[in-house]
Amino acid sequence: MIGTYFRKMTATTQSPPRVSLAEICWSWLGGFLGIAAVAYLNYGWLDATGLLLIIGSFGASAVLIYGAIKSPLAQPRNLLGGHVLSALIGVTAFNLLAPHLWLAAALAVATSIALMHATKTLHPPGGATALIAVIGGPQVTNLGYLYALMPVGAGALIMLAVALLVNNLAPRRRYPEFWW
Repeated sequence: MIGTYFRKMTATTQSPPRVSLAEICWSWLGGFLGIAAVAYLNYGWLDATGLLLIIGSFGASAVLIYGAIKSPLAQPRNLLGGHVLSALIGVTAFNLLAPHLWLAAALAVATSIALMHATKTLHPPGGATALIAVIGGPQVTNLGYLYALMPVGAGALIMLAVALLVNNLAPRRRYPEFWW
């Protein structure tokens, strides 16, 4: 029985080939412009308001929507739905279990995974978005459900706009693969 378990971990395929230098450059440009746009608006316009527009999980979203643009996990439905749904779940978990942050964190991430699966919006950074809603401190938790709109929804929309622009400039890149 244990042998069968460990045999399942034997690789059966090879890693994917390297991407071209052009693909690397387009991914870099998208990642730079997407995060720059959200960060500029955050630090240039909102910093003094107590609102925020940038969260850590957007870094992982950038990898997907600029670097793995054909992945089902990188499509607009997944980007927007995964983040917003996970933000709502994270805020709810925090509200229900705030004295027990370890439990709220676990419930937020696990429930986000399950509901993203159920709604066909699986976006791995959504798990981080749910976790940030619980552990983000007063700057995040004081937003309550506004967190799902600002920074999460608005920031994801800005990054999507940049992805639509940059990913379709290159002749051999096309984004999105599907909308809904």
